[in-house]
Amino acid sequence: MPLVTTTEMFKKAYDGGYAVGAFNVNNMEIVQGITEAAREQHAPLILQVSKGARAYANHTYLVKLVEAAAIECPEIPIALHLDHGPDFETCKSCIDGGFTSVMIDASSKPFAENIEITRKVVEYAHDHGVVVEAELGSLAGVEDEVKVAAEDSSYTRPEEVEEFVSKTGCDSLAIAIGTSHGAYKFTAAQCTRNEKGILVPPPLRFDILEEVSKRLPGFPIVLHGSSSVPQEYVKMINDNGGKMPDAVGIPEEQLRHAASLSVCKINIDSDLRLAMTGTIRQYFAQHPDHFDPRQYLSPARANIKAVVTHKLIDVLGCAGKA
Repeated sequence: MPLVTTTEMFKKAYDGGYAVGAFNVNNMEIVQGITEAAREQHAPLILQVSKGARAYANHTYLVKLVEAAAIECPEIPIALHLDHGPDFETCKSCIDGGFTSVMIDASSKPFAENIEITRKVVEYAHDHGVVVEAELGSLAGVEDEVKVAAEDSSYTRPEEVEEFVSKTGCDSLAIAIGTSHGAYKFTAAQCTRNEKGILVPPPLRFDILEEVSKRLPGFPIVLHGSSSVPQEYVKMINDNGGKMPDAVGIPEEQLRHAASLSVCKINIDSDLRLAMTGTIRQYFAQHPDHFDPRQYLSPARANIKAVVTHKLIDVLGCAGKA
């Protein structure tokens, strides 16, 4: 099956009360781990690439890796998406270079300028059969070159969404309801601690999501910054020479609830990084004499697959929906 857009995926997800996983990819092992899980679970899949990933791995290599995944997994639909496109030129390069979906992130701009930039991308993308995700509101945290301080973040204003979607023509909308980029999504002061001393983050603003959904019935909503930061991998990192105190993510039960509403795409990146890093750190500690990358990248790939399998079944609800 050739690469597809997200249009049909999102329609089925909205009607079915589940979300499609959008997983960031940077190299072959990550692509393989994700797609093997999706193929086994017969789940639709979005593989997404950031500006940082394109700088690290090269646009052509990443496109060809994802195209290879589509060849190896012909029974599931796969979309190739640009995550956090910073400007028209980057979006155009990806549209021209084989992507089936792009995100233009002008959320840091004033409302009118965000509309103007997004509309320009939409017009070019639609002329080339590509769909566009846009963003209203600003998430805190760090992801590649996207760095937003907590004090500069802002929730999406529901009263703006109808005008924004109408004037831009975007195909999906990322909103800010309390998710955050990176593995350190919240400070300790923003959280409480449970009986085990583990940080519990503040709840997502489902009131904002519900109001947006009322104003945009049937329209696909996207959540960025939705890794749950599995504590077993944080511990694995810390037990093997790492230093990640108080890393905390979004509770999975809240993401599952969001997926049952109007959220059709949930972005996950940090969880894959933690699984890979924790596994490699542990492997090096247990096998100090090994030096073949295949030896430590194989278990890292397997744990990425395990993380994605869990997300598809228990969090996103999209297993069996391809």
